[in-house]
Amino acid sequence: NVWCAAGKGTFGTDEIVRQVKRMELEKIVDHRKIVVPQLGAPGVSAHEVKKQTGFSVIYGPVRASDLPDFLEKNMKATPKMREVKFTFLDRLVLVPAEISIGLPYLLPVMLGFFFLSGLSRSGYSFDLALKHGLGAALNVVLMFFAGILVAPALLPWLPGKSFSVKGIFSGIIVFVLSFHHKFISGSIIEVIAWFLLYIGASSFLSMNFTGSSTYTSLSGVKKEMKVAVPLQIAAVVAGAILWLISRF
Repeated sequence: NVWCAAGKGTFGTDEIVRQVKRMELEKIVDHRKIVVPQLGAPGVSAHEVKKQTGFSVIYGPVRASDLPDFLEKNMKATPKMREVKFTFLDRLVLVPAEISIGLPYLLPVMLGFFFLSGLSRSGYSFDLALKHGLGAALNVVLMFFAGILVAPALLPWLPGKSFSVKGIFSGIIVFVLSFHHKFISGSIIEVIAWFLLYIGASSFLSMNFTGSSTYTSLSGVKKEMKVAVPLQIAAVVAGAILWLISRF
């Protein structure tokens, strides 16, 4: 989305100038105005665009669906057009994309946990993998959805300001539900292992939604990641090691 693109620098002054010059826009239209999405403003310097291209920047509505009405009103935005919402459906719109992106990574991890579930003090048993592996694979799926679905869905109600912290709590919620329904069982070491895996994976995955929100900033996200990512890696690695130990 344009908010994310503007925030990380892939949509902004340089890109607008480059495209205007590449398309030789001044030869195509007889006016000198460019309508830019309102949420693209963080990456756009209007006076620089004007200076380098001769085109004036006009900030359009937040949503593309309001663009026809905006143009009919002589490029005048109503207060409603300027209103930024982040509704339940807005938060879930990227979930299918996250599933598509995450699937190539999810499947190998599921298979890994499935086959490693066959390990025991006696060696390896595929029957043991069938007995415990399906539950392990299911928990991998659940922790995945804790980060990409539960976190954005419950965003306003989860404690904390940062997405990484909110992801921890969405991971805890799904972990508790999994434990309650006996998808997690075994020794205390295995339970602790799954807890660490849940909070680490969910926290990391939930940060993918920083770009689709409207209250994050590039500097804030960088600062958050510098602290959160090492802790997330530590939690997942520790959880994986403990889970392997619990097999024996």
